[in-house]
Amino acid sequence: PSAASPTDAASPAAVAAVGSGVRASPRARQRARELGVSLEGVVGTGPDGVIQVGDVEGAGPASGERLAGVRRAMARRMADAHSRVVRATVTGEVDISAWSGTGSPVARLARAITAAAVAAPRLNAWFDDRAETLILHDRVHLGIAMETSDGLFVPVLKDVAGHTLEDLASELARLEDEVRRRTVAPDTLRGQTISLSNFGAVAGLHAEMVVVPPQVAIVGAGRTFERTVLAEGAPATARILPLSISFDHRVITGVEACTFLAALTADLEGDQ
Repeated sequence: PSAASPTDAASPAAVAAVGSGVRASPRARQRARELGVSLEGVVGTGPDGVIQVGDVEGAGPASGERLAGVRRAMARRMADAHSRVVRATVTGEVDISAWSGTGSPVARLARAITAAAVAAPRLNAWFDDRAETLILHDRVHLGIAMETSDGLFVPVLKDVAGHTLEDLASELARLEDEVRRRTVAPDTLRGQTISLSNFGAVAGLHAEMVVVPPQVAIVGAGRTFERTVLAEGAPATARILPLSISFDHRVITGVEACTFLAALTADLEGDQ
């Protein structure tokens, strides 16, 4: 712990009320921000109970995890995306009861995204915010978010419309294996024109997702669930897939995002 200096706690000008009745020196407040320590739970040992730097350091964690590698790159990229993108999200649901259940759900979602990109092509695009130019793509190169113990990888399914569902499922399996083994080529992690997060494989129904520039949209698939519906006047069980689309509202309107969602939903209602 650091020793207190005369300006750390003794001067009335150096003390400020923080939160509800909490008194701490400016240096102590700065150190608390650095360590992520809430001053509400720190006992001050200075005059009149003023919190000092040593009090904060004594309350802080013994050690921390310094980000490196994939997690550091992810942190920087997410911070950049947050500072640049004006994000908005629309959500919906689709009845996938007609699916056979034997194919790859992610491959099926990939194919539906290509259909939605035809209906609303501005979501399959890059935005150059320096030149204020939207670049539309005639092919869908789909980034697939894959979680690992080291952080998030997003390999790219190239030219989705040019492949059958079986081809897409095979390519997905190959990419998952390469990500798991850390043998994925750098070129495979670049060039996505739109992305997909299948977060529902773990939990969750809808989400506001991060749109990573220069992309302008990302599709999210939530956890499927069953719902009782009326079918020809009789109760029936439907299998429901929640959907989310987060988009950059600087260049995509709400109507365009909803048009994309409607086309995505229509395609997914068919069988696999």
